[in-house]
Amino acid sequence: MTDQWLSGLIFAAGIAHLGVLAAAAFVPFLLRWRDELRSLSRLHRQMHWVYAGYIFLSITAFAIISVLHAGELAGGGGLARAFCLYVCVFWGVRLGLQAVFDVKELVTVWWVRLGYHGLTVLFACLTAVYAWAAFRPGR
Repeated sequence: MTDQWLSGLIFAAGIAHLGVLAAAAFVPFLLRWRDELRSLSRLHRQMHWVYAGYIFLSITAFAIISVLHAGELAGGGGLARAFCLYVCVFWGVRLGLQAVFDVKELVTVWWVRLGYHGLTVLFACLTAVYAWAAFRPGR
């Protein structure tokens, strides 16, 4: 795979991160965080929102870095490989969590089911693209 082809995949992955962020905007409503978290202490509610914020900012950073620096990430330098490895692990772990999350009670209508399975495919693709960029031979 040429650097140009991999660069295009990384750029597309950066755009795909924006799609993940758009889908994530529905999570607090779909999972009824306001009601479900009410029973927690104030500190635990605050921590939950802070963790969600950090994840949102991380995915935003993945998007920005991938879109603006796709060529450098495809180039295979040490820092580029380290970043790609981190993104690969991030999405690989998230992909693994898809298998253990109990979502049956929430994934009941066709459009939510489609979105859930679409995100699973997207997580696999993101893991694969960044794994290739991190571990490809050469350079």
